[in-house]
Amino acid sequence: MTHYTYPKENRLLKPVEFKTVFNQPVFKIHHTHLMAFVSNTQHNQARLGMAITKKKLPKAVARNQVKRIIKEQFRHQRTQLPNLDIVFILKKPTLHLTNQQLKAEVQTILGKVIAKHGNEHCERIK
Repeated sequence: MTHYTYPKENRLLKPVEFKTVFNQPVFKIHHTHLMAFVSNTQHNQARLGMAITKKKLPKAVARNQVKRIIKEQFRHQRTQLPNLDIVFILKKPTLHLTNQQLKAEVQTILGKVIAKHGNEHCERIK
């Protein structure tokens, strides 16, 4: 039985951890509304961070909904993900997207992380 939990060990919690991912990404994945920064980690599992700003989504309800969807997709694909730190940011507002469209975008990004890590073995970009 697979456990779809989201414990603290799977989260980026400290500002220093976010800065490391933003300043030293192994690669970045762009999509229409979301972008993911991906970095190597010393931990033995994938970790997720989100930087969903008021500037892009002014209403807290909308920001929380986006975060819930990202967390849900991460939880379901966590076992397939390599040991990387992943930070999602919004490129533009998602107010006009349905939940299904947003889920599809997140799944696409996580799928690219899995594929890219398998193909390139996460060599540093210059």
